[in-house]
Formats: sequence, structure tokens, C-alpha cells
Amino acid sequence: MRRVEEKTSVYFLFLILGIGAGLIAGGEFMRRIYNGDLPFISRSKASSDTVYVEPQRSPVSDQQTTGTVDDNLSLSRKNAIVASTKLVAPCVVGIVVTQIQVVKNRYSNDDFFDFFFGPELMPRYRQVESIGSGFVIRKDGMILTNYHVVQNAAKLYVNFSDGRRIEGVVVGADERSDLAVIAVKGENFRCVKFGNSDEAMIGEWAIAIGNPFLNFINDAHPTVTVGVVSALDRNFAPTEGVYYQGMIQTDAAINPGNSGGPLVNALGEVIGINTFIYTGSNANKGSIGIGFAIPINRARKVAGELIEYGKRRQVWTGISVQDLNRSIALSLGYDGTDGVVIVSVQPESPGHKAGLRPGDIIRRMGNRHIQTHADIDGFFLDYFVDDRVKMMIVRKSKPVEINLTLSEYIGK
Repeated sequence: MRRVEEKTSVYFLFLILGIGAGLIAGGEFMRRIYNGDLPFISRSKASSDTVYVEPQRSPVSDQQTTGTVDDNLSLSRKNAIVASTKLVAPCVVGIVVTQIQVVKNRYSNDDFFDFFFGPELMPRYRQVESIGSGFVIRKDGMILTNYHVVQNAAKLYVNFSDGRRIEGVVVGADERSDLAVIAVKGENFRCVKFGNSDEAMIGEWAIAIGNPFLNFINDAHPTVTVGVVSALDRNFAPTEGVYYQGMIQTDAAINPGNSGGPLVNALGEVIGINTFIYTGSNANKGSIGIGFAIPINRARKVAGELIEYGKRRQVWTGISVQDLNRSIALSLGYDGTDGVVIVSVQPESPGHKAGLRPGDIIRRMGNRHIQTHADIDGFFLDYFVDDRVKMMIVRKSKPVEINLTLSEYIGK
């Protein structure tokens, strides 16, 4: 019994010694970890409670990583709008026009003042400066803009974004389509890239570029505003003889001075010419997000006519029409009031040669449905001399297709 007690005492002693040695070794190991004395382990500088293996990185690697992040940010900023603006902005110009206006005496038609002072024998004039925009369409210095920008211009100057200021001359202008071409002397001008306005899509990006502050801050660098194509084929007839047909609507801000500047898509292609805005009232002169641009496909054709002939040649059909009403339609055996009726056809005219007759009802010209005579007047904005027009008419209650070839009108 005593021997068993002795063995138990020995085992218990060894157990105590083992536990003590373990505590001493463990304490030393933890001390070295804490002090960072071990070669493969160090303490985080961010937190004394975290132990991790610190990777070895070279300064060159840090610079490369930072540079890559900066490059990625720069690339993300250089989006389609930035790229398109960079392409087109150098081609956009500011136009300063000096107009001569007649100043009327407010008493000139007053008989009482005429009795004492006599009627005004000579009209008085004053010079008025206005501004607008345009863009270069040919390397030889041909610039496209709106007619109302250069209307009644006695003198005009074209300001380029690189600081050049060159006197320009009006090559040709067409009030009906509100387009004009200006020429400046020089060569190798940077010109725009044309898009196809027939392929414009509602909802796609639209970038308006122009010079609304040219005189205000004396800076020819254009202003850029961005929106979308809000609608297509908008039709207006604000004044007699002036038609805005098939207009592109955009919510990109267009302000006074932007007239004549380009409307650009996300590819940097010009799809229209910024022309006018709807403000909602006469008191408001600024943009409320409803602007309109002439489609570039039409503008290019008009520009070609203005450059070659100095004017847009007027097309001639030789027919006269009037709107339908219920009584006229019934007398012609036509069930409806849509369309216009031909009332006369001039001998040897394009209409006569095509076989049109008085009493024919025009329902469609090209791809456009005709409801009133205004539809026909606006229709010819997109057609030119020698163009062929497919017409659908109703004659004696039967539909008939006719091809009409347009001629140039030569007044007698």
C-alpha cells in the first residue's frame, strides 16, 4: 500500500513539472509573437490585436496599381458624349450679324403731327447686332446656319473656336426652309460628319452645340447641352409661307444664340440644325426643354441647292387644290373629308403631264397622308426639282396611283 502511494506521488510530481514547463514555454512563445521576434510573423500597424503575415510589396508595384485606378476613372469619364463633343465642337462657329433696321417715328402716321411738322420724308435706319451659330460643312469654308440668323445682314463675321474671326458672305438663303449657307475665305477647315436623320431614334442621346454667349462673354468656344431625341416628325406653320415639317424635338437646352448650331448623336454625327424653341409664353425667352431641329437630310439637300444656284429652286406642279368639306365630297361621290381636291391643272405642267384632272382627290403623296392643303405645302420641303413623287388619288370613287415629276417654277 505504501509503494502505491509513492508511485502516485511521483506521477503527480511529474505532472506538476510538465504543466510548469508548458506554461513557461508557452509564455515565451507568446512574448516573441507579441514583440515580433519571429522571422515570418509581424504585428499589424493598424491594430495591436491582429496578427497577420505582411506581404512584401515594392514601391513600383504601388505606383502601377494607383496608375491603373486613375486610368480606369479617366476612361469611364470619356463617355460617348465627351467623344462626340470633341469631334464636333471645333467645327461649330459663332456668327455675329449686323442688320440694318428701319426705325419708324411713332407719330409718322398721325395727321395731327403731320399738320405741324410735316410727314417724315426719309426713313431712319439703325444698326443692330445679333448672334447665332453655324457649323462647317465643307473644307473650303462653307458654313450652314439658319436663314433667320443672317436675315437682312449688312455685314457678318464668323468666329472660330481657335480664335480666328473671318468676315463671311451669304452664298444663298431660303426663307421657306429657314436655311442659309455662308462662305469664308480659307482652306482645310475642319468640317462635321453627317448622320442620317431618317434613322434618328426617340430616346437616344442628343447633344446641342452652339454659341449663346458669344457677345456676352466674348468667347467663341461653343456651349454643350445634352438631352434626348424627344419626338420625331413634328409639324409647324408659325407664319404664312414658312413651314417647319418633320422636325426633330429634343429636350437638350437650346437658347438664343444656339440657332443654326448642330444637333449631334452619340456617334458624333450631325442629325439636325437647332432652329427654335417653345417657351410657353411671350414673357419667357429661355429654354423649358422643348426645342426643335431641322433634319439634316433635308438641310444637306437645301445647302447643295444654295451653293450651286444661290437659291433653292422652287418646284412646280401646275395644280391648284382646296380643302374638302362634306358637300364637296358628296358631290364627288367621296365618303369622307380627308384629302384635298384638285380645282385646276395648268396645261403642259407636271401635273397635266402626269394625268391629273380637276376633281381628283389627293389622299397621299410619297409616304405622307394628305388631309389639308397645308400638308402639301409642307410636303415639298423634302422634294426638289426633277424628283419623282408617287401619289395616290381618288377619281370617281376609285383609287388611282400616279407618278408626278417635279419641274422648276419659272415665273412669267
